[in-house]
Amino acid sequence: MNPLEAEATAHTQEQQTPDVTELILQDILAGRLPPGTWLKQIDLERRYNCTRPEVRRALDRLVQKRLVEHVPNRGYHVHEQDGRRAQEVSDIRVILEVAVCDRIIANASAADIANLRVLASRFDDLVLNGTTLELYEANLAFHRHLLALAGNQELVELITEIRQRTSSAPVSQWRTRARIEQSGREHQQMVDAIEGRDVDRLTELTRRHILQA
Repeated sequence: MNPLEAEATAHTQEQQTPDVTELILQDILAGRLPPGTWLKQIDLERRYNCTRPEVRRALDRLVQKRLVEHVPNRGYHVHEQDGRRAQEVSDIRVILEVAVCDRIIANASAADIANLRVLASRFDDLVLNGTTLELYEANLAFHRHLLALAGNQELVELITEIRQRTSSAPVSQWRTRARIEQSGREHQQMVDAIEGRDVDRLTELTRRHILQA
């Protein structure tokens, strides 16, 4: 095998190797790694047949997603949900995001609406073919673009910071295919409301979407 063939083979094998981050995430969502579980790196190496650097990168990525918590000098553990805090964060998001629905509709151009539709459709496509992490990123992209239409970057950053005070709400609540599909339908309905310049409809959809009603 010449060097080019060897490189191509290695690349193919790398693409076929399951992502360690996704494997850990799936075990967390399935309850195989319940909240509070300490994640010893040596155990994860054996569990997923991977290297220590791969485990460390995966854990650090999950820390960024607020699904794993890093305690200095102790290690990593699965984030423990605080139901009260999560509810209070959702309530704050409803107050802030509902308040700018009229601005979003007033500012949304035809191009903005088309971009939102693309982002909503990407989420739908990933329901069928994507990983949970890809869905998570697609969901954030949709909501960032939506909020940006209010014309207040400080609001976008504030809501992003508030969401990080609890573990990642969308990922932790997408425990069934039905819930994921419902979120996708709500995205499309929100775009429909903006396109139809229906503030009341967008307001109600935003509230229900945040509260996972």
